[in-house]
Amino acid sequence: MPLVITHGWPGSVVEFHKVIEPLTDPIAHGGNAADAFHVVCPSLPGFGFSAKPKTTGWGVDRIASSWAVLMDRLGYARYGAQGGDWGSAITTALGAQDPEHCAGIHITLAMSVRPNVEGQPTPEEARALKGIQHYADWDSGYSKQQSTRPQTLGYGLTDSPSGQAAWILEKFWAWTDCDGHPENILGRDELLDNVMLYWVTATAASSARLYWESFGPKRRTAHKVTVPTGVAVFPKEIVTPVRKWMEASYTNIQHWSEMPRGGHFAAFEQPDLFVREVREFFRTLRRAG
Repeated sequence: MPLVITHGWPGSVVEFHKVIEPLTDPIAHGGNAADAFHVVCPSLPGFGFSAKPKTTGWGVDRIASSWAVLMDRLGYARYGAQGGDWGSAITTALGAQDPEHCAGIHITLAMSVRPNVEGQPTPEEARALKGIQHYADWDSGYSKQQSTRPQTLGYGLTDSPSGQAAWILEKFWAWTDCDGHPENILGRDELLDNVMLYWVTATAASSARLYWESFGPKRRTAHKVTVPTGVAVFPKEIVTPVRKWMEASYTNIQHWSEMPRGGHFAAFEQPDLFVREVREFFRTLRRAG
């Protein structure tokens, strides 16, 4: 089964380096041949070695439509999609835009889903509300800067490798399930490989523009997704998904997993859990297809 997987910021395709081989060659990694995927792992426009957009308009919806064209040109009439962070938003848009070909989506973050609390919050709602408040109070300054003045920020980060590293690695400290230090869960070389994709390509500003495109005066489209949807809730996610809040926008949630550990960079932090989760969800869609 073809599977397009999409990263976000401040991640990159490096996030997936530990899961691509298990997904494409499950037999070599203790799995079943029936779970094999053709993995397509594109770098977002303006990130890594992808071209930097020279015009405005490269937001979530346009990227999703480009992914649909990409999968079509690769010859895939039916495919699955998975994503985290911005990848969750793009995967959601892809499922909404291309239901004729997108067999189902799997996400780890429910972007653009608003809290819908009636009465006393459930434990799941309370956990998510706590994450929302923490993000607003302590964690969202980078987003405001990148959504309003990405070019100004870009000069400083492109001029300073230590500045670029700090801008990115602070988020790996804050958003991973790492017990206080990102090197408790990811190797130093892995962390620096991800920073390197921003530094050597001078993409600090071009990657930040996705925030400018998405949080500026022209707000993103609110999508309704009808294709089968799977959700994995990693406990240290920025805001953990709440099924009740999602059901109005994702009308066909068929799979919901509470993961025992892991944070925002699921495939990077917990590759074995991620691979098992993706296999399990899409296994049902293989049978349906």
